Amino acid sequence: MYHLKISTHINTGDNMEENINALDEIHKGSCMGCDALKYVIEKVEDENFKDELEQEYDEYEKISKRIETIYSKYDKTGEPHKTSAMNKAMTWSEVEMNTLMDNSNSNIAELLIKGVNMGIIEGRKIINKKKLDKEVEKLVSEYVEMQERNLEILKEYL
Repeated sequence: MYHLKISTHINTGDNMEENINALDEIHKGSCMGCDALKYVIEKVEDENFKDELEQEYDEYEKISKRIETIYSKYDKTGEPHKTSAMNKAMTWSEVEMNTLMDNSNSNIAELLIKGVNMGIIEGRKIINKKKLDKEVEKLVSEYVEMQERNLEILKEYL
């Protein structure tokens, strides 16, 4: 028996799947950033560092909301991918394990830098494909630039 798959994507060109995949990846990265920061912020005692992390959280949330706003232009019925319950649990357990004995600014900054670097790498790979609509490319670029700024701030806390 064969099943017919009906496409839910708006056909605006050959790069539609790439746009959807880019939005999904950046959305997942933003959700993971929010999750990690949410778990870490409660462990930070330094008010200045906590303020920085809360600003970073807000930036990830803004990117995520912007993706949710434009996603329907590329996929009529779908929603952008989010982090799974398993990924959330893994993020939480990694934060717990890595801060159990040391919740210093330096240790927390190092933990976050590892995640930010993964996001930068993934974002740069997406940008280098250069087959994205201008709107999606701009959003991915802003995501990478935001993470690069955050990386520089986190380095100050090492």
